[in-house]
Amino acid sequence: MTRGRRFDAVLFDCDGVLVDSEPITNGVLRDMLAELGWELSAADCMRLFLGKAVKDERRLIESRTGRPLTEDWLAAFRRRRNEQLERRLGPIAGAVPAVADIHRRFGGRVACASGADRHKVELQLAKCGLMPYFEGRIFSGHEQPRSKPAPDVYLAAAAALDADPQRCAVVEDTVVGVTAGTAAGATVFGYSPPEAGHDVPAALRAAGAVHVFTRMDELPVLVGD
Repeated sequence: MTRGRRFDAVLFDCDGVLVDSEPITNGVLRDMLAELGWELSAADCMRLFLGKAVKDERRLIESRTGRPLTEDWLAAFRRRRNEQLERRLGPIAGAVPAVADIHRRFGGRVACASGADRHKVELQLAKCGLMPYFEGRIFSGHEQPRSKPAPDVYLAAAAALDADPQRCAVVEDTVVGVTAGTAAGATVFGYSPPEAGHDVPAALRAAGAVHVFTRMDELPVLVGD
C-alpha cells in the first residue's frame, strides 16, 4: 500500500467493463427464451437480465414460460453462450491499456469480481488478453453465498488482497453491480458509454456510483496514482 493514495486496490467487474460480452450473452439468452415461448425484444431482454446471473432469475423465467428451468437447460445455455463468446468476443475499447496502467500503478493490487460463473470469466479474460493482470485474483459470484447485488464477491476480493473494502475502488457498469459495490463499502465508479449493454448514467448514480465515465482511458486518472 502506498501512503497518501486514495485507494489500496481496484476491483473490476468483468462483463461490460472489461469485455464486450453483454450483447452476445443476451442474444443467446433471448433466442433460448424464444424457444421456450417467451418472445422478447433485444432491448427488453437487456433490461430484464443485464448484470444478473440467469440462474438467479429462475422464478421470472418459469413464470413467463410456464416451464421449469432445468439444470439441463442452464447447461445448454452456458454451452451455447460460450461457443458464441469464443467466436465473437472482444475487449471493451481501451480496457486492456487501462487495466495495464492501473495494474502497474497499484503494484498488482487489482482483482476481477464478477457475478458470472468462473469458466465464463476465465474464458473471457484469456480471450481478450487480460488474464496476466488478474490470474489468481478472479472471484465468481457463483462461488459466494450470495451473488450480486449482494456484496459478497467484492468482500471476498478485498479480503484476498488484504484490503479494507472502504479503501477499494470498484468499477461497474450496471445497477446490480453498483449496488453490490456500494453495499461492500467501496467507492464505485460507473462505466456508461453510449453503446448498448450498460445502464445509463442516472441509474448508476442513483444506485450509488460516485462518478460516471464514458471512456476507459479516463479510468487510471479517476482512481488515482
